[in-house]
Amino acid sequence: MAIDHQSLYLTRADASEPAGVFRRMLRELTVHDWLVFVFLVILTAVALRCEPSPDQRVSAVRMGSLLAFMVVTLVLVRGGLLKHGFWAPLLYRFAIYGTVQLSYFFLARLLPLVNPTTLDLQLYELDLRLFGFEPALAMDAIVTPFTTEWFAFFYFGYFFLLAIHVIPILLFSRSARLLGEFALGMLTVFCIGHVVYMLVPGYGPYLSLADQFTTSLPHGMWRDMVMATVASGGSQMDIFPSLHTAAPTFLALFSFRHRDKLPFKASWPVTAFCAVNIVGATMFLRWHYVIDVVAGLILATAAYLVGVRGTAWELGRRAEGGLSESWPRFVRGKIR
Repeated sequence: MAIDHQSLYLTRADASEPAGVFRRMLRELTVHDWLVFVFLVILTAVALRCEPSPDQRVSAVRMGSLLAFMVVTLVLVRGGLLKHGFWAPLLYRFAIYGTVQLSYFFLARLLPLVNPTTLDLQLYELDLRLFGFEPALAMDAIVTPFTTEWFAFFYFGYFFLLAIHVIPILLFSRSARLLGEFALGMLTVFCIGHVVYMLVPGYGPYLSLADQFTTSLPHGMWRDMVMATVASGGSQMDIFPSLHTAAPTFLALFSFRHRDKLPFKASWPVTAFCAVNIVGATMFLRWHYVIDVVAGLILATAAYLVGVRGTAWELGRRAEGGLSESWPRFVRGKIR
């Protein structure tokens, strides 16, 4: 394998001066680094431009803190200042993936400031015009304690479905391609989803169409857990696109693509089954309009394609340029 002596020289020179560290960081940045950076810049800028209020100040500090943490981590890791085989990759994963996931819990205060009006009526009318019916209303006829608990179980299971994919793949995957496709796809889902929330705010059928439902959703263990979780951690106006549709659908597509490998060889049918039921639950439990679900399916498909093609391009670029791994690998001891 040919050695790029100029790159080696630049790397050694870069380590000795701040400007060199910055140049090295810029060379090393990946597609997903830029994606998350732009995403956090948008959230921070939006929070800063809202009318001053206690919620605005809290939102600006929170989003700005996520951005600052991500930038500092990129300087340390991509700039070559932190090379520890455990702490560098762990910090990097928190900064890139963790900040995006954490931003969701900060949206509850920000979304009403960005766009205090809602588009529930427009979304409902769009459903009727495009599809001729509203699934949440149609499924009112099949509401029973059993069906409610069934769909509530899968709706709540969304969080477990994410966890059993995100944690093992981000922390233990040894395949740069598999990890890259998964992470870039998931980051695309959430970055785009969270930004579009601000453009298309709404509460969902459970509130806007409340007077048209003839049957109340009965209480049950899973249904009550869903309601408590949404009340305590939900962003409330986060309906378009449906990320409860987009994320599980992406996981199903990703698992099917890698069905020749373990554990996906066995898990992809289960993931697909769960995804279908989670999508149904979003409408049965009256959280989403059908247009939200369609938008979620489109987002999942786009994220899947971005993950596959973007990762192939990124891996090729890094191999050709002699750059470091797109996701720093966990290794024993300190890298010197």
